[in-house]
Amino acid sequence: MKKLTIYAIIVLLMASCANWNSQQKGTAIGAAGGAAVGAAVSKGSIWGVLAGAAIGGTAGNLIGKKMDQQAKELQQAIPTAEVKRVNEGINVTFDASLVFNINSSNLSDSYKEDLLNAIPVFQKYPDTNILIEGHTDDTGSDEFNMQLSEKRAKAVSAFLAQNGVDRSRLVEKWYGETQPKYPNDSEENRIKNRRVEMAIFANEDMKEDAKTGDL
Repeated sequence: MKKLTIYAIIVLLMASCANWNSQQKGTAIGAAGGAAVGAAVSKGSIWGVLAGAAIGGTAGNLIGKKMDQQAKELQQAIPTAEVKRVNEGINVTFDASLVFNINSSNLSDSYKEDLLNAIPVFQKYPDTNILIEGHTDDTGSDEFNMQLSEKRAKAVSAFLAQNGVDRSRLVEKWYGETQPKYPNDSEENRIKNRRVEMAIFANEDMKEDAKTGDL
């Protein structure tokens, strides 16, 4: 019953925020209880992580402004990627057709180029953490796909670290085929599900600066 009540609050809140910008939504959701919102979504999903990381209020509003700018710069640096502002963070999904071949964790040259273009933006905002999630389509066994998604997440993380992103900012998670972004009912959709997504969110230094008004 408690989960249902929280879910109902979130639905009503999101509906009332339909015409708000990302910064305003982040402030409102955080003020209503970032912890409660985070607990109601799928643990480990990008949306859940970003919702759970929100602190809300005036500090959350300041972080939102900072994230608006970083998201704008990321979209300019990697125009083929989908860059979304979510609460007080950013969700980046790279063009799946550029990323991985079937049953492979090798980064394509096109994907490496996109990552290299994004790295200067990541370096410009050192007070953020970067969560890297690996996913697969439903081709292959569950066990194989789980291992493959781990390799994909770690391949991206290693490439970023090797090219100048502080390793302490990077966190990897993997989910095999358990979190498809599209139904695995066509080859086109399976390509989209062979992906790595990123969540960019404030670290403790940025949160502290936001709380003291120094951000």
